[in-house]
Amino acid sequence: MNVFKSNFPFYNENVEAGFPSPAADHLESSIDLNDHLILHPAATFITRAKGRSMIGAGIYNGDLLIVDRSLEVYEGCIVIVALNNELTVKRVEKFAEKIFLVSENKNYPRIEIKEEMEVVIWGVVTNVIHKLYPPDSK
Repeated sequence: MNVFKSNFPFYNENVEAGFPSPAADHLESSIDLNDHLILHPAATFITRAKGRSMIGAGIYNGDLLIVDRSLEVYEGCIVIVALNNELTVKRVEKFAEKIFLVSENKNYPRIEIKEEMEVVIWGVVTNVIHKLYPPDSK
């Protein structure tokens, strides 16, 4: 299953984030984003983030989240979770034998998972795709 339907031109030249290097024409071939963004195609889905609770993790309103349902949840990972039948994206943390769903924005409280809550992990977020242009799209 290819999530991304096209191959894109691939320039095999690193782009300096510091001082620029001389331009080079290094079109090597094409790149399939599925090979770089999708670990387990049959277990992967893409959803869109809504809100500002995860901006500290680089997840902004409208971003695309690539989610793998086959990965094991671990402390510190970011997950898509159905919490009392409402979907949310949060970081998983454990403290003093308690499990928390934590926002990456100080304006949002962390959520302690309690026995009476209905919690279903939909998958682990493996990648985030967000626009840099146009700048006001977030």
